[in-house]
Amino acid sequence: MISAAPAALAQEQQWRHAIAILDEPKLPADFKQLPYVNPEAPKGGELRLSSEGTFDNFNPYIDRGTPAAGISSIFDTLLKRSEDEVFGSYGLLAESLSYPEDRSSVTFRLRPEAKWADSQPVTPEDVIFSFDKAKEHSALFSSYYRHVTAAEKTGNREVTFRFDEKNNKELPSIVGDFPVLPKHWWEGKDAQGKQRDISRTTLEPPMGSGPYKMASFQPGSTIRYELRDDYWGKDLPVNIGQNNFKVISYTYFADKDVEFEAFRAGNIDYMQENSSSRWATRYDFAAVKEGRIIREELTNPFRATGVMQAFVPNMRRDIFKDARVREALNYAYDFEDINKNLAYGGLKRVDSFFWGTELASSGLPEGRELEILEGLKDKVPARVFTTPYTNPVGGDPNKVRDNLRKAVGLFKEAGWELKGNRMVNTKTGQPMSFEILLNSPSFERTVQPYVASLKKIGIDARLRIVDSSQYINRVRSFDYDMMYGLWAQTMNPGNEQVDYWGSASVDRPGSRNYAGIADPAIDQLIQMITFAPNREEQEAAIRAMDRVLLANHFVVPMFYSGEVKIAYWNQITHPERLPEYGIGFPDIWWSKNASN
Repeated sequence: MISAAPAALAQEQQWRHAIAILDEPKLPADFKQLPYVNPEAPKGGELRLSSEGTFDNFNPYIDRGTPAAGISSIFDTLLKRSEDEVFGSYGLLAESLSYPEDRSSVTFRLRPEAKWADSQPVTPEDVIFSFDKAKEHSALFSSYYRHVTAAEKTGNREVTFRFDEKNNKELPSIVGDFPVLPKHWWEGKDAQGKQRDISRTTLEPPMGSGPYKMASFQPGSTIRYELRDDYWGKDLPVNIGQNNFKVISYTYFADKDVEFEAFRAGNIDYMQENSSSRWATRYDFAAVKEGRIIREELTNPFRATGVMQAFVPNMRRDIFKDARVREALNYAYDFEDINKNLAYGGLKRVDSFFWGTELASSGLPEGRELEILEGLKDKVPARVFTTPYTNPVGGDPNKVRDNLRKAVGLFKEAGWELKGNRMVNTKTGQPMSFEILLNSPSFERTVQPYVASLKKIGIDARLRIVDSSQYINRVRSFDYDMMYGLWAQTMNPGNEQVDYWGSASVDRPGSRNYAGIADPAIDQLIQMITFAPNREEQEAAIRAMDRVLLANHFVVPMFYSGEVKIAYWNQITHPERLPEYGIGFPDIWWSKNASN
């Protein structure tokens, strides 16, 4: 059934080729290609990639199992983001979109040429099916799209999403982001005649409308994707110069050092290096010296991305509920020692939930930001107004002793004291003991010094390293004492903030509220951010929220390099001019061994 749109709305409807949140889209309706691609890039060759851990699921819409690397290349979305814009998206499956002035809904018109791999057309029914199943089976999608009340067919090639709030500038854009799945395929039967079930994990190669198909795989070990010669969208302006490798394959490794050795041996083409020490000391072999392996340090992805990487104490555990305990845990962390001895000075301490961007708070609040915080004065820590947030500084024995002494003092204020060589609760006698959950041995060397520091003040902290499947399941169910967490922020924070630190997400399995934050002031600030009438008001609310998050010591901030460190064999390459806010990998890269 097609829902009828009011006549007045139909008359006023303006169809757009693109949408941007912060500004107008940079490219006109008749653009030929994205500005950072090479339109003459050859198609062909194989890109051999790696991944750590394992996989057991090809279904992108459920919160169970471990998803396969590269699976997104099978599916198209309604819109496609430009990496040259902070938040600009252009039509992919949708040829155009339309929304009213109050942004209470958005309508997408599908391209008539959009086809699934079996040549059936992509329909509004597919979009509606995908959206409904995503919200039903994924906590992430359910939270992200919680203000989308309905998806309805409103024309032969049109689907309309309706919202329960107005003037949320982000909503019309983000509903173009989810992967669209073929309704007829998921409601059909597999080769053995068994009914498919989108609520369950699967290792049946799925069908999509995207540029690649899954050609082969070995469960938990390897996956091979092949470029579709019959891909319907290969000549669209948003796809020109992209999807250039004929084959993209992934090999899984249980150990990061083994993965690195496979790269050194030429069995893997590309490595994104996350270890500053390995970057500084292990890339001195012949292939690097001779120029057969190219190394680059790129800031592009961080020009519009704020990062918080931290130890995250789970406040669902009683021992972490007191802010003084969480603050004390920060005083026990000696970043300077780790940076010097393990990272060769290649890291920077994170001191904001929007670190590295203009949205990060600093100094004391003033202007509109101060007004916002004064309106919440009875709900936020007093230090927000009097003391700029700074991390403790260690690095030498005197500073370390002072920091540990402050930590012991804070523990004492919170009802814990050192007895002998143990930190115990003064009321219950319970020793302070907790696990730090990790999903890879590669993190152990940077976490172990923190464990050793905690032991100096009588805290029994232990590392627990589990495989990726167990890790994902434990994080989804908040089954950890402390974890190693990371949040990446866009320059337009909005609906996702509830999933990060909103009260509504604290008990919802699968949310990214890893710390267990349920704070009325934070909830109010998230609302102000989401519905800010202009950019100035939004930025003030973001910085105010940043201050409140920091002042509550919800996490122990760690470090980040602020650069993407990549190394790759010289048979693959990229355009000379990379996107302003990304590196376009692997979409805009190509093989030198290919020829059109």
